[in-house]
Amino acid sequence: MSVGLVVVSHSRALADAAVELARQMLPGRELAIAVAAGTEDGGLGTDAAAVADAVGQADSGDGVVVLMDLGSAVLSAETALEFLDDDVRSRVTLSPAPLVEGLVGAVVLASTGASREQVAAEAERGLAPKQAHLA
Repeated sequence: MSVGLVVVSHSRALADAAVELARQMLPGRELAIAVAAGTEDGGLGTDAAAVADAVGQADSGDGVVVLMDLGSAVLSAETALEFLDDDVRSRVTLSPAPLVEGLVGAVVLASTGASREQVAAEAERGLAPKQAHLA
Protein backbone atom coordinates (compact mmCIF):
# COMPACT_ATOMS: atom_id res chain seq x y z
CA MET A 1 0.00 0.00 0.00
CA SER A 2 0.99 3.61 -0.36
CA VAL A 3 -0.34 7.09 0.19
CA GLY A 4 -2.92 8.05 -2.41
CA LEU A 5 -3.28 11.42 -4.07
CA VAL A 6 -6.33 13.43 -5.09
CA VAL A 7 -6.25 16.32 -7.56
CA VAL A 8 -9.04 18.88 -7.19
CA SER A 9 -9.33 21.37 -10.03
CA HIS A 10 -11.91 23.56 -11.68
CA SER A 11 -10.87 22.06 -15.01
CA ARG A 12 -10.94 18.35 -15.85
CA ALA A 13 -8.46 18.93 -18.68
CA LEU A 14 -6.03 20.70 -16.34
CA ALA A 15 -6.29 17.97 -13.70
CA ASP A 16 -5.86 15.17 -16.23
CA ALA A 17 -2.81 16.89 -17.76
CA ALA A 18 -1.21 17.39 -14.33
CA VAL A 19 -1.78 13.72 -13.49
CA GLU A 20 -0.38 12.64 -16.86
CA LEU A 21 2.75 14.73 -16.27
CA ALA A 22 3.19 13.36 -12.75
CA ARG A 23 2.73 9.76 -13.90
CA GLN A 24 5.67 10.26 -16.26
CA MET A 25 7.81 10.20 -13.11
CA LEU A 26 6.61 6.64 -12.37
CA PRO A 27 7.59 4.49 -15.34
CA GLY A 28 6.33 0.99 -14.73
CA ARG A 29 4.89 1.79 -11.29
CA GLU A 30 1.32 2.30 -10.18
CA LEU A 31 0.03 4.79 -7.66
CA ALA A 32 -3.54 5.70 -6.69
CA ILE A 33 -4.27 9.17 -8.07
CA ALA A 34 -7.91 10.21 -8.23
CA VAL A 35 -9.31 13.34 -9.86
CA ALA A 36 -12.27 15.48 -8.81
CA ALA A 37 -12.47 18.20 -11.42
CA GLY A 38 -14.95 20.16 -13.44
CA THR A 39 -18.68 19.76 -13.48
CA GLU A 40 -20.72 16.76 -14.64
CA ASP A 41 -21.62 18.60 -17.85
CA GLY A 42 -17.97 19.31 -18.69
CA GLY A 43 -17.90 22.86 -17.40
CA LEU A 44 -15.59 24.54 -14.93
CA GLY A 45 -16.19 24.03 -11.23
CA THR A 46 -15.65 21.84 -8.21
CA ASP A 47 -17.92 19.54 -6.23
CA ALA A 48 -17.38 18.51 -2.61
CA ALA A 49 -19.18 15.19 -3.12
CA ALA A 50 -16.87 14.37 -6.04
CA VAL A 51 -13.87 15.21 -3.86
CA ALA A 52 -15.13 12.88 -1.11
CA ASP A 53 -15.60 10.12 -3.69
CA ALA A 54 -12.07 10.70 -5.04
CA VAL A 55 -10.64 10.41 -1.52
CA GLY A 56 -12.39 7.06 -1.19
CA GLN A 57 -10.91 5.90 -4.50
CA ALA A 58 -7.37 6.96 -3.57
CA ASP A 59 -7.33 5.73 0.03
CA SER A 60 -5.70 2.35 0.49
CA GLY A 61 -5.46 2.79 4.26
CA ASP A 62 -2.16 4.70 4.29
CA GLY A 63 -3.85 8.05 3.82
CA VAL A 64 -4.44 10.61 1.12
CA VAL A 65 -2.88 13.94 0.21
CA VAL A 66 -5.25 16.31 -1.60
CA LEU A 67 -3.86 18.98 -3.92
CA MET A 68 -6.13 21.78 -5.16
CA ASP A 69 -5.85 24.46 -7.80
CA LEU A 70 -7.50 27.59 -6.36
CA GLY A 71 -10.30 29.31 -4.51
CA SER A 72 -13.41 27.19 -4.35
CA ALA A 73 -11.41 24.00 -4.93
CA VAL A 74 -10.05 24.55 -1.43
CA LEU A 75 -13.55 25.14 -0.08
CA SER A 76 -14.85 22.01 -1.84
CA ALA A 77 -12.01 19.94 -0.38
CA GLU A 78 -12.70 21.28 3.11
CA THR A 79 -16.41 20.55 2.74
CA ALA A 80 -15.64 17.04 1.44
CA LEU A 81 -13.96 16.24 4.75
CA GLU A 82 -17.35 16.61 6.43
CA PHE A 83 -18.74 13.82 4.21
CA LEU A 84 -16.07 11.33 5.29
CA ASP A 85 -16.13 8.94 8.22
CA ASP A 86 -13.91 10.03 11.10
CA ASP A 87 -11.35 7.29 10.47
CA VAL A 88 -10.97 8.26 6.80
CA ARG A 89 -10.93 11.99 7.60
CA SER A 90 -8.06 11.41 10.03
CA ARG A 91 -5.96 10.03 7.15
CA VAL A 92 -6.49 13.00 4.80
CA THR A 93 -4.15 15.97 4.42
CA LEU A 94 -5.25 19.03 2.46
CA SER A 95 -2.07 20.42 1.00
CA PRO A 96 -1.36 24.11 0.30
CA ALA A 97 1.22 23.00 -2.29
CA PRO A 98 1.24 24.30 -5.86
CA LEU A 99 -0.83 21.91 -7.95
CA VAL A 100 1.59 20.84 -10.68
CA GLU A 101 4.93 21.08 -8.91
CA GLY A 102 3.49 19.71 -5.68
CA LEU A 103 1.85 16.79 -7.45
CA VAL A 104 5.04 15.77 -9.22
CA GLY A 105 7.05 15.74 -5.99
CA ALA A 106 4.27 14.01 -4.08
CA VAL A 107 3.94 11.26 -6.69
CA VAL A 108 7.64 10.51 -6.65
CA LEU A 109 7.82 10.26 -2.87
CA ALA A 110 4.51 8.41 -2.46
CA SER A 111 5.75 5.76 -4.88
CA THR A 112 8.58 4.95 -2.45
CA GLY A 113 6.17 4.07 0.36
CA ALA A 114 6.74 7.29 2.29
CA SER A 115 4.25 8.36 4.96
CA ARG A 116 1.39 10.78 4.36
CA GLU A 117 3.23 13.43 6.34
CA GLN A 118 6.38 12.99 4.24
CA VAL A 119 4.42 13.10 0.98
CA ALA A 120 2.58 16.25 2.05
CA ALA A 121 5.86 17.93 3.06
CA GLU A 122 7.43 17.05 -0.30
CA ALA A 123 4.44 18.53 -2.12
CA GLU A 124 4.84 21.77 -0.18
CA ARG A 125 8.47 21.99 -1.28
CA GLY A 126 7.29 21.91 -4.90
CA LEU A 127 8.23 25.49 -5.69
CA ALA A 128 11.65 25.40 -4.02
CA PRO A 129 13.70 24.39 -7.11
CA LYS A 130 12.10 27.10 -9.25
CA GLN A 131 12.50 29.68 -6.49
CA ALA A 132 16.17 28.80 -6.01
CA HIS A 133 16.86 28.95 -9.73
CA LEU A 134 15.17 32.31 -10.22
CA ALA A 135 16.50 33.94 -7.02
